[in-house]
Amino acid sequence: MPLWPVYTGTNEPHDGITELPAPPPWRAFDGGPVLPAPDAAGTAAVSPDRAHRAETYQATEETVELVNAALYLRRPLLVTGPPGTGKSSLAYAVARELRLGPVLRWNITSRSTLHDGLYQYDPLSRLYAARQEAATERRAEAAADGSGIEDHLRLGPLGTALLPYARPRALLIDEIDKSDLDLPNDLLNVLEEGQYEIPELVRASRLTPDGVAEVLADGAEERVPVVRGRVRCRAFPFVVLTSNGEREFPPAFLRRCVTLHLRQPDDRHLAGIVRAHLGEPDTYARTLIDRFLTRSGAGELATDQLLNAIYLARSAGLDADSLDRLAERLMPYLGQSAQSDVF
Repeated sequence: MPLWPVYTGTNEPHDGITELPAPPPWRAFDGGPVLPAPDAAGTAAVSPDRAHRAETYQATEETVELVNAALYLRRPLLVTGPPGTGKSSLAYAVARELRLGPVLRWNITSRSTLHDGLYQYDPLSRLYAARQEAATERRAEAAADGSGIEDHLRLGPLGTALLPYARPRALLIDEIDKSDLDLPNDLLNVLEEGQYEIPELVRASRLTPDGVAEVLADGAEERVPVVRGRVRCRAFPFVVLTSNGEREFPPAFLRRCVTLHLRQPDDRHLAGIVRAHLGEPDTYARTLIDRFLTRSGAGELATDQLLNAIYLARSAGLDADSLDRLAERLMPYLGQSAQSDVF
């Protein structure tokens, strides 16, 4: 029998993802041909630039429960909460513990569209290449029959996550609340169906015997096969969407997500965060934690600002008066008010 929880929040990598039960019948996918898991192909087990963030993440009991719910139900996890509460770090922590390979990341802006997340195709570069190389008979034929499109197309982070991997990929869709009004609804259909089409490859596949195009995936230089321009996942990816609460989402979108709201950490949780990053909190660090808790209730501070202040106190080698003066000069960076004698 599979064990709960698969994700434990202990920051100890393991292969527990293989313990997942079969998905609910309405969330089963059968895409192919099946691709090996990224770590099995020899790539990094976690995104190198986020390794420290993944190793030190401190998950709450509620976080562990809802991450497991999203994994078991094959549903996206919508993570909300104030800035600095670890919303994006969660994706890296889960990917590291469950060995899901490097996290695919899609940073959302007000101009982001579903197409941006699925794939990018540059028809102008293809036209230029065809003109440059049309002197050879082979290239002239390629330009005529419509092949060669895959050389000018690359899958985006969402498009890569939905490839038919044997094990799920981890996808972070960061700050979805910054998108325009249409993107959540556009995402809804793709994440519900676990598939999408690339029209350029659908058209080109009619002119090739097997209809297979080898395209570049996001964050990799290896090519992956796409059959007749259609991509359908096999293991639904672990999708984390983060939101700072700057907008409301459509009810239909919310119904299809598992929602986790991260709150400002309490003193025990903060001490654990400090311990994970900087070692056991000393007396001065606990003083800073107390003052941080007093101020963070007003929404003025984020956890990384507390870590900045404690690191500075430990690293500068200054006495208390000198630290206070230095902190005062760094007030805009540390986010403190003029009345504070520490921040």
